[in-house]
Amino acid sequence: MGTIMQYDFDKIIDRRGTDSVKHDLLHPVFGTENVLPMWVADMDFEVPDFICSAIRKRADHPVYGYTFRPRRFYEIIADWMGRRHQWDVDPDRISFSPGIVPALNLSVLAFTKPGDRIVIQPPVYFPFFSAIRDHDRELVTNNLVNSGGTYSMNLNHLEDLFREGARMMLFCHPHNPVGKVWQRHELEKLAELCIRYDVLVISDEIHSDLLLFGNSHIPFASLDEAIAARTITCIAPSKTFNLAGLHSSALIIPEPSLKVRYEQMLDRMHIGGGNLFGMVAMEAAYTFGEEWLTQLIHYLEKNALYLVDILGKELPDLIVSPIEATYLAWLDLSFLNMDDEGLKKFIIEKARLGLNDGPMFGPGGEGHQRINIAVPRKILEEAASRLVRAVKDSYI
Repeated sequence: MGTIMQYDFDKIIDRRGTDSVKHDLLHPVFGTENVLPMWVADMDFEVPDFICSAIRKRADHPVYGYTFRPRRFYEIIADWMGRRHQWDVDPDRISFSPGIVPALNLSVLAFTKPGDRIVIQPPVYFPFFSAIRDHDRELVTNNLVNSGGTYSMNLNHLEDLFREGARMMLFCHPHNPVGKVWQRHELEKLAELCIRYDVLVISDEIHSDLLLFGNSHIPFASLDEAIAARTITCIAPSKTFNLAGLHSSALIIPEPSLKVRYEQMLDRMHIGGGNLFGMVAMEAAYTFGEEWLTQLIHYLEKNALYLVDILGKELPDLIVSPIEATYLAWLDLSFLNMDDEGLKKFIIEKARLGLNDGPMFGPGGEGHQRINIAVPRKILEEAASRLVRAVKDSYI
């Protein structure tokens, strides 16, 4: 047997000067370069060697012409879903999108009309809002219930929204920013409502491979055939393997008529071709990525434990929501008793951190900040130190 390669997640990589949104847009976003960038949801880790090798091999061919996705591409995705999530996916039921956010927008356009009501569950990934509002649909919110940093669904209110005519739901699973893994009993109750009121679910499962501390992901459409027939599942290797810049994702659409309608919209927008190197990277990631992912998850778990431990000791009034999945931590700083603008200014000017401001995630984001922990440990230690020092210098 060969030796298992040990990957170095402690390596600090200077990303400045690479046109990195996270590192090179600090001044336009925060008004200063003097913040530690812990905001945009990509990782400050090297892309795995086997993906880089696959891209280089394809790049060595001197022609980068129009390319189609062979059946092999879809079979590899189906195999990954079977191995990682015990979901038997038919390769013929898989489609493409140049990213999850485009998939959300395409689905809104394909399956609803102006004025239709679409449900989201804030605080939630902010492009959910624009995917609805930008196309003249009516956004309705089923706010998550926050109990000391642990979140649940308000199913009674959700049923009211479905009863009143909402026909689509954008579902974040696992949830960004709160780091929640939805459990089977929660998913089954949601599915029951969606079936009863014939609601189409667009399930954003981009973080489904980043399960921490023994948590497991249950694809929403895998519950039974009835919910599969009204669910479009959006997945991508971009978060898992740090490939966001390659703009390649997949949609699993078990109901044939829905797949036809989605692909008609994809064709109308002329964006179905995708990125040649994104395709190559996705195939390599889902073929060879399991050992690297195992090591990544172990490292993220240690980062999460460190952050929770140090903040728990130094700032016991600060609540960190349980980090069950993703590499994003949701920090409740409401104990500082600041308004949103004051907290934002404090984080930038006093803590010198570039985080995601809670209100951008909608209702329930007040008093919160989102921090990206997919960084080398020394960077995370510096970020925690800055936050602790700023709070103690100013308020304790």
